[in-house]
Amino acid sequence: MIDLHCHILPGIDDGASDLTVSLEMARAFVEQDVTVVACTPHILPGLYHNTGDSIRTAVHNLQAVLDQEGIPLVLVPGADAHMAPDFIAGLRSGRVLSLADSRYVLVEPPHHTAPPQLEDFFFKLVVEGYVPILTHPERLSWVPSRYDTIKRLVSAGVWMQITAGSLAGGFGRNALYWAQRMLDEGIVHLLATDAHDAERRPPDLAMGRDLAADRVGAEEAQRLVETRPAGILKDDPPSSVPGPLEVGNGESLVRAETKRRDQVVGGGADDRLRGLSLRLRRLFQ
Repeated sequence: MIDLHCHILPGIDDGASDLTVSLEMARAFVEQDVTVVACTPHILPGLYHNTGDSIRTAVHNLQAVLDQEGIPLVLVPGADAHMAPDFIAGLRSGRVLSLADSRYVLVEPPHHTAPPQLEDFFFKLVVEGYVPILTHPERLSWVPSRYDTIKRLVSAGVWMQITAGSLAGGFGRNALYWAQRMLDEGIVHLLATDAHDAERRPPDLAMGRDLAADRVGAEEAQRLVETRPAGILKDDPPSSVPGPLEVGNGESLVRAETKRRDQVVGGGADDRLRGLSLRLRRLFQ
């Protein structure tokens, strides 16, 4: 598997606090059969002043330690880049990094307020030849009131990446509902961990893949964590990569809808326990 959204670089943002945590995260990835991880620290003006050069240096240094420790994990550069007026200029100059220097770039919008020029921002990125990937839309508080906008963005060529922990309820019932709905409606392209440490927000891609498989099947779940991420690393054009699968009619749709309703209302004991465990860890650590 391949994780394309992870804050594993030590001491560079709100992710891994030091090298020890980075190594714990790396070993956890390997245990889940993850072979490649994109290091995507925040680039957020006024808070996280990471640049392309500093991120590349940090990736190189951490990869050297992994190799020395015999941890078989390949790191590639990237960024969890927040929306900003000079976003495209940053990509052109190399200050903002795409994923593994491909045409695909992670974009994080504001969490609580949808920017007034949201669609125009993404349209300009597409026109410039990039494939923007909107990170964790299921966790954005404004998605319920702007879900039609999300679907229009997908139609315009924007990819969607949901967080593995959302499917276990680790970010609350709203994130669980929207993650499942987006999967069912076939508008999710990627599943990633957005891991920040080894305990509170750990690497959990295998869990997310298995939960996604319950809704869209094992083949599509593998596309979320391997096929499409591999295409990104090769910089394949979107047209050559299999698109998301919408849950079909009949029994599979009824099963998915019933499971979603049970989990949002209060059913689904296994997933509720996973989500409760994740929330408790975030609360007390």
